[in-house]
Amino acid sequence: MPGDTGKERAARLPALIFAHAPTAGLRVAALTVLDRLVVAAHRAGASPITIVSSEPLPALERTVALGIPYAVAAAPPAPAGPVLVADGGLLTQATDVRALLQQHARLSTTAGERLPIGVLPRLETDWRAALDRQPALAAQGAAAPVTDLASARAAERMLWASLTSSADGLVDRFFNRPCGRPLSKMLAHTPISPNAVSLVSTGIGLAAAAGFATGAYPAAVAAALLFQLSAIVDCVDGDLARVLFKESPLGKWLDLAGDQVVHVAVFAAIAAGVIRGGGTPWAAWLGASAVLGAAFSFAVVLRGMRRPAGEQGERLKKLIDALTNRDFSVLVLALACFDRLEWFLWLAAVGSHVFWLAALALQLGAASRSQPAR
Repeated sequence: MPGDTGKERAARLPALIFAHAPTAGLRVAALTVLDRLVVAAHRAGASPITIVSSEPLPALERTVALGIPYAVAAAPPAPAGPVLVADGGLLTQATDVRALLQQHARLSTTAGERLPIGVLPRLETDWRAALDRQPALAAQGAAAPVTDLASARAAERMLWASLTSSADGLVDRFFNRPCGRPLSKMLAHTPISPNAVSLVSTGIGLAAAAGFATGAYPAAVAAALLFQLSAIVDCVDGDLARVLFKESPLGKWLDLAGDQVVHVAVFAAIAAGVIRGGGTPWAAWLGASAVLGAAFSFAVVLRGMRRPAGEQGERLKKLIDALTNRDFSVLVLALACFDRLEWFLWLAAVGSHVFWLAALALQLGAASRSQPAR
């Protein structure tokens, strides 16, 4: 197509998925392994996608829901030129399939086990043997053959373990996400959407803010626990979106906006609670400063997200990720237990302004570097 780069042209290859009914119907995290493979191949850029099978196949729920075009044939067509071939009983992810399409290689596990998926210069009758002649490329994501119930369970454990987010802080990585993972696994088998979970997380966060505003010690501790629960549930929506291929622009903005609404509400409520509890006389000003800082931070982050990709440096992306995590929930919980929430007000009142000023400086610096030399 006009305007494509060489890398993009290399990624647009036809895909042949050789499916067998007994393995194609095995489920990994609520979706069949064949369904996952078709979605991964499509997201990687493979087109057209043909499933080769003479047997009845299970319904491809997410493939159909996402409107992904595919064909089913009893015998494989003979495409001219390179082709992606894969066994239908294989768990893999789009990033690894994209690398195969670009490098014309065969996928292997990190332990060196060769997997039945790769790109051939041309289709051969014994495509598995032909794959042995291709260079091996180690998988970066979850990748494993699925041949029976035991291997499907092992593949599911590998898939869940691979789910992370660039916005994860230390608390998210080692506490919030592990605590929320059982809920994620349960909800994956229900019709509850990731967006609904985002709204629940926001609601819990606002309930926490109401508790902070009372100024009573027991209520503040309970509110801090609720705020921690909100942070745990906030990890569940992302888990569900990634594992079920339900990511969406609406979900991204809902999650980001919900986090900021909770942050602002909690900052203001802690200030109100400190005032009612007879704390520092500066509480109102500190609360106002924290709320303004959070609002400015959100505005600067939105400005950065709307800028061209060339103006979004790695440090700026890390700052944006820092805004979307709730690692400070642990600090809030500790200070609430020691009845020292006014200390958090000082940190939020100053830190929020340091954040948006640093983010804005990085944006302006990246914009100036991207300008062509005069």
